[in-house]
Amino acid sequence: MTTVRFDVLGIGNAIFDVLAHIEDDYLVKEELIKGSMQLIDADEAERLYSHMGPALRVSGGCAGNTVSGVASFGGKAAFIGKVAADTLGEAYSHDMRGFGVHFDTAPLQDGAPTARSMILITPDGERTMNTYLGACQNLTVDDIDEAVVSASLITYLEGYLWDPLEAKDAFRKAAKIAHDAGRRVALTLSDSFCVDRFRDEFLDLVRTGAVDILFANEHELRALYQTSDMNSAVNAVREDAALAVVTLGAEGSLTATREETHHIAAAPVENIEDLTGAGDLYASGFLHGLAHDADLVTCARLGGLAAAEVISHVGARPQTSLKEIAEQSGIVL
Repeated sequence: MTTVRFDVLGIGNAIFDVLAHIEDDYLVKEELIKGSMQLIDADEAERLYSHMGPALRVSGGCAGNTVSGVASFGGKAAFIGKVAADTLGEAYSHDMRGFGVHFDTAPLQDGAPTARSMILITPDGERTMNTYLGACQNLTVDDIDEAVVSASLITYLEGYLWDPLEAKDAFRKAAKIAHDAGRRVALTLSDSFCVDRFRDEFLDLVRTGAVDILFANEHELRALYQTSDMNSAVNAVREDAALAVVTLGAEGSLTATREETHHIAAAPVENIEDLTGAGDLYASGFLHGLAHDADLVTCARLGGLAAAEVISHVGARPQTSLKEIAEQSGIVL
């Protein structure tokens, strides 16, 4: 078997986040659905940016956020995602490597610029995302580094990147390489609207064993099984997935296998500043624990600690060492 170099490899959209605090009436004025994620073109991205007021720019993207969290836990992390050979692309690459994440995907030389997401944060911490995908949709099978995939204990795939056909092929290639090397593959559903577009394909990935670990929040899980009843959705995913991990917001999270289900309380948070990245960082903790053979409850506790840290400030990357937070909570792997 290939020597392990990385605990977690994330494959997903390489997106620069542009975050701004706004009032709820701004969403009404712009006819935006609170808490949603919609895709926009370059012109709309520029228009929204010009109306947002003061903004913070940070590297983002679901899988990118997750592997940055793994690195903050002291884990060995890698990322595959497409940026352009432009200023934002260089900044994104610098940020990832600064977090200690291996990132060596060749940038796009000609074509669309680096992706960016306009994230509007209301006073309750809820975020509404307007995303221009740009260069990140140009990920292809050629960008999948077989040596990196086979040397990663867990490959984590981002549902948002299931739209482009070439990226879909890249996902399938990575999953096959991982399984051929005796590794595990995880998928995050990313968004309820994403689930609505690809429900049958996502279910097929889980039911055929192409995906070993499924991450979802409660809204995404209900959307996957087209039910308003959470218990029905959990019972269904227990039949389909080897392991399902479901975040429940303030109610914590649950893990479900065919043999057992655990409900784990949320970690306490004194002040919620921005919910951006909560699910991404939860996955960081869970995957870090899983890569170190922790039991599922401990994995979920680590996820809760990471989520609590990231929602206490603006931005979807940890600002405090997650390893230190875990150790202060009595979890040492």
